[in-house]
Amino acid sequence: MKLLITGANRGLGLEFVNQYLNRGDEVIATFRADNDLSNLNKLKNKFQKILTLTPMDVTSNSSRNKAFLEVKSKFSNLDILINNAGMTGKRELTFGKLYEDDMIEVFKVNAISAILVAEKFSPLYKNNSKIINISSWMGSISARQNTSNFSYCASKAALNMFSKLLSNSLRSRGVIVVPMHPGWVKTRMGTQSAPIERKDSISGMIQVIDSLTLKESGMFIDWQGKKIDW
Repeated sequence: MKLLITGANRGLGLEFVNQYLNRGDEVIATFRADNDLSNLNKLKNKFQKILTLTPMDVTSNSSRNKAFLEVKSKFSNLDILINNAGMTGKRELTFGKLYEDDMIEVFKVNAISAILVAEKFSPLYKNNSKIINISSWMGSISARQNTSNFSYCASKAALNMFSKLLSNSLRSRGVIVVPMHPGWVKTRMGTQSAPIERKDSISGMIQVIDSLTLKESGMFIDWQGKKIDW
């Protein structure tokens, strides 16, 4: 299979790259040019023939265009796009302490950029291609009882809506679109307090991704394949 993974230099993205490479899939790993690429470069040395490193700032139209042209020149199609790039924003902001700049930045990275990346690479989708938008249980409106994380929670709810609309738009082409919650995972974003190891979350998601059909397109599910309420 051929995959493109955004935000691939660390955390969940890096683990996706590692596990897909180790089972023999071809991976296009994207990252911002200013990222630390030491871990990706180690994988490149080991998997030279099946790992392609492609700079892409998901928030930049020109960068998305450049990355698309580079990928298109080497690959005729994509089996899987994993929109993994994301950010938390300022977790501690509560009502009365909110400010616009944080909301705009988090929405742009977590929601708007994901749908624009999906749109940009759409010429490479084929029947049974899959778009996986890494969302979060924090984006479930019905489950929310917290009074902080305004920007992050709302951005993931927006990503879920974008995913649903995208699934409607691409269903006739046989393209499967799913927003997926990876669980609370030990990463820089998830913190070391999280109960789930990175390798376990990713191996679970890969199993779920492998099993997805058009029937599940547009559903909000977690790393074990369980449906989450919107």
